[in-house]
Amino acid sequence: MSATARTGAGTGVGANGGTRGGPGRPGSATAALVAAVLGFFVITVDVSGVNVALPAMRGQLGGSMSGLQWVVDSYTLMFAALMLSAGALSDAVGARRAYGWGLGVFTLASLACGAAPTLGALTAARVVQGSAAAVMVPASLALIRQAFPDPAARARGIALWTVGGAVAIAAGPVLGGLLTTEWSWRAVFCLNAPAGLAGFLFLLRAARSPRRAAAFDLPGQLTAVLALAALTFAVIEGGRDGLTGAVLAATGVAVASGAAFVAVEARRRTPMLPLELFRQRGVTVPVVAGFSVNAAFYGVVFVLSLFFQEQRGQSALSAGLMFVPMAAVTVNFNYLSPRAVSRYGPRAVVVTGLLTGVLACTGLLAVHTGTPAWATALLMIPLGVGGSLAMPALTSLILDSVAAERAGTAAALLNTSRQTGGALSIAVFGALLAGGFARGMGESMLLAACLLAITALGAAVLLPRRPGRG
Repeated sequence: MSATARTGAGTGVGANGGTRGGPGRPGSATAALVAAVLGFFVITVDVSGVNVALPAMRGQLGGSMSGLQWVVDSYTLMFAALMLSAGALSDAVGARRAYGWGLGVFTLASLACGAAPTLGALTAARVVQGSAAAVMVPASLALIRQAFPDPAARARGIALWTVGGAVAIAAGPVLGGLLTTEWSWRAVFCLNAPAGLAGFLFLLRAARSPRRAAAFDLPGQLTAVLALAALTFAVIEGGRDGLTGAVLAATGVAVASGAAFVAVEARRRTPMLPLELFRQRGVTVPVVAGFSVNAAFYGVVFVLSLFFQEQRGQSALSAGLMFVPMAAVTVNFNYLSPRAVSRYGPRAVVVTGLLTGVLACTGLLAVHTGTPAWATALLMIPLGVGGSLAMPALTSLILDSVAAERAGTAAALLNTSRQTGGALSIAVFGALLAGGFARGMGESMLLAACLLAITALGAAVLLPRRPGRG
């Protein structure tokens, strides 16, 4: 059965863009798309925008480099670890309901972040934020798939969704810098409240979503959380203290929990991650490439945000403005990516995006405190171009490779790999910076370039050479 046929049959989408789960209304598909884009935007801003605010947080709340890493990684860690169960939740209760739950908790947790009196309280609120974000992302993609039965219309919807995230990643530092400089770092979080309210208003106009039976995989979820948390702890604390007993113990827990997760998922009748999905190259390649793209992008933005302020002495606003050229090109290339896939096929677009990222990281190796600001800003542009070319193609590829009833699970799997890449890169790059900023920054850029190059080679070999379906 073709992907198109699976989509229509699996979701029960009518001609008006509604679903059998509820009556379709004029504009319901557009409302679902706007709600999904708004949510994905604020979720992503709370990664990239927070990076620029980190020095201000440390100035007011105190803390070490590892403390700042935990502020970022406590969010992305829960985001990644809970994503797979959240995909099953989206399928079980319906995408619209799951998205509404996640949006409400995310908005309240954002206000708690803005009011946090200590770094520990901020980190705890970020854990709740990340948990809610994990529910929202797969539900948002499932909403789009259900709202747009036609593959071409769905591809455009996914492109707009990825544009929202890409703009947030690239423009987040600008917004975070402006709010931090003019008001306070707390304003970066409080901004989510009006965006969350607007998302709710649009969600109310969206059609109800269909449901399917999906069991909650508690053993799999617990082992996944334990594996990622232990691995992140080992990298962050190991970079600060070296190979202590606690770090070695955490490494052992991560390895054992990871093995237990695979064993549990292989034996369960209804696993949260069906391992047979990895038999399809259309699933495996996006998962690995998504990990690499986010690892490079999140890690580089984290390093450069600290570099501009702590090494070059720039203000938060000035540091944020350094990302403007990259932000300006990101929107266009996200929207052009589906058209390029239609004409040249997913392999060419994905490989080109990854290699453009390699070019960016290689060029940034030459940046130092004396490099002119304009030159640094220009060298950052290919990083945004590469990610914005690759991610829409990867997202469409994985959704077109699975049956419609697995849309939530597939979306969760892709975004789990992306957030895991971001969390681990910040942990690793932060550990490298602890050994000396200049040296650590160079090692971080080189590591990101190598990771993207290896992934590009794998994608070129594994993906078929064929035109996209359009």
